[in-house]
Amino acid sequence: MDPRVSFITLAVPDLEAERAFYVDGLGWEPAMWVPDDVLMIQVGDKLQLSLWVEAAFEDEVGEIRRGPGVAPITLAHNLPERDQVDGVIEDARAAGAPYVEAAQEREWGGYTGYFSDPAGYRWEVAWNPGPIGQTVLP
Repeated sequence: MDPRVSFITLAVPDLEAERAFYVDGLGWEPAMWVPDDVLMIQVGDKLQLSLWVEAAFEDEVGEIRRGPGVAPITLAHNLPERDQVDGVIEDARAAGAPYVEAAQEREWGGYTGYFSDPAGYRWEVAWNPGPIGQTVLP
């Protein structure tokens, strides 16, 4: 098996809220939109973010673990310049992100902040000056 990710699929309780956030708020282009079912957005070369209605997700994949706290996953958007991080955080705030954490210097040498989408999935917005951070930049 090749070390590759083709789709990141997230179960969401309100697909319309996700579409309003990602498409209307952030300006991302849908690759596929099936109302009340799925929204797919190409987020990288050969990589799709798939936002799938919870009920359909559970029918195919299995019961979703529920409870308090943050979902045990983050998505990251890495940037080539430190000064771009705050702008992306503000774009997410303007798009209606329900949670926003201002960026800060991290002990490992980077600069990162967070926002969440309407379903609560956390996005890290990062400037990572190290070698691994450079491998993910376009």
